[in-house]
Amino acid sequence: MGTPAARLAAGDLASARLVAALLASPRLAAGRLASARRAGTRLTGTRLAGTRLVAGRLVAGRLAGAGCAGLLLLTSCSSPAPPSTPPSAASSAASSSASSPTPPDGSPSPPARAVLAFAGDVHFTGRTLRLLRDPQNAFGPFASVLSAADFAMVNLETAVTSRGTPQPKTYHFRAPPSAYDAIKAAGVDLVSAANNHTLDYGRVGLVDTLESARKAGMPLVGAGRNAAAAYAPHLVTVRGLRLAVLAFSQVHALSSTWRATDSRPGIAVAFDLARTTAAVRAAQAQADLVIVFMHWGVEGSQCPSGEMKTFAGRMAAAGADVVVGTHAHVLLADGWKKGTYVHYGLGNFVWYTGSHSTDTGVLRLTVGKEGVIKREFLPGVVSATGQPVPATGVAKRRVERKLAQAAKCTGLSESARQ
Repeated sequence: MGTPAARLAAGDLASARLVAALLASPRLAAGRLASARRAGTRLTGTRLAGTRLVAGRLVAGRLAGAGCAGLLLLTSCSSPAPPSTPPSAASSAASSSASSPTPPDGSPSPPARAVLAFAGDVHFTGRTLRLLRDPQNAFGPFASVLSAADFAMVNLETAVTSRGTPQPKTYHFRAPPSAYDAIKAAGVDLVSAANNHTLDYGRVGLVDTLESARKAGMPLVGAGRNAAAAYAPHLVTVRGLRLAVLAFSQVHALSSTWRATDSRPGIAVAFDLARTTAAVRAAQAQADLVIVFMHWGVEGSQCPSGEMKTFAGRMAAAGADVVVGTHAHVLLADGWKKGTYVHYGLGNFVWYTGSHSTDTGVLRLTVGKEGVIKREFLPGVVSATGQPVPATGVAKRRVERKLAQAAKCTGLSESARQ
């Protein structure tokens, strides 16, 4: 790499090598970045989102914090690039990657495209609490899939608190603040707190959950100190696409006392149809793509209920482009409703017990301003440690057969054009 590169610090050298790898093969960049993270290598850039090759040159939509180390291979520079802005727990319209620039020849830029990754329920209790002894590797091998996406999201199925009073229900989940370290290390960009466990330890536990997310720099949606905050979208731009993400819970138990109001903290519930519909319409005015992350369904059932189908239709009519959900502890299937992509259930992901099924996976969507362009589901199983691992061979075929069976009861179309 020449004499100047030899004088780079270890972290900068790693960044330079990563950029060199990108020049040789852009498809390897995300995987090498995830591998470097897992190995504990300190990289000056946090994500290589929005980076592409144009006419043999590297054009970075966002090469965050790479400085001279990352750019030495491309051009000279006299001072390091400014550090990337840390994520905010509040909704932010700040871009996580800039729009693609116009190519040097003046031809129009290609349409904006981004890869989104979604996974199911995550918590740290019982066997999964032990995973927090090593937060950098708590999510296991699927972390590389989440990290490689331009945007990744999961459901945080727990309170993050050591205080509060257990609520009148059967199961209670809580985790220490290091849960957010594990989530961030896995490449997750946003968590939903609109579920039936966020208030397991009351409003004291909820406020702790919100505050520890803020301190950790972990964006959270679907819960807040009042209704305005709970129903507010998380706004972010990835690869030139403006995303607005909302989260609602359709679990009936304790919903009347857990829902956020104008004067008390709580979660965003789906039963307030006027507020949920208004939230989607308002988000549509601020974004190219509106995503609704749901907590819904009948535990143990692979088929969506009539209530789920009706609400998905209302979200589609209000302007949602993507509706995905969790809660049933089993995998459900996907399809299109009135041009809106719907996935009814992603199952458990990082989970403390078998709980109906060990089937899991990551949903990967390629999206543009026109909506979902490509859908992929990467099957997995929840292992004996509670970590999800990719399924192969017989296990993979078993999950795929169950998903094919579940698709028969969704009532969804196979194509957005149908």
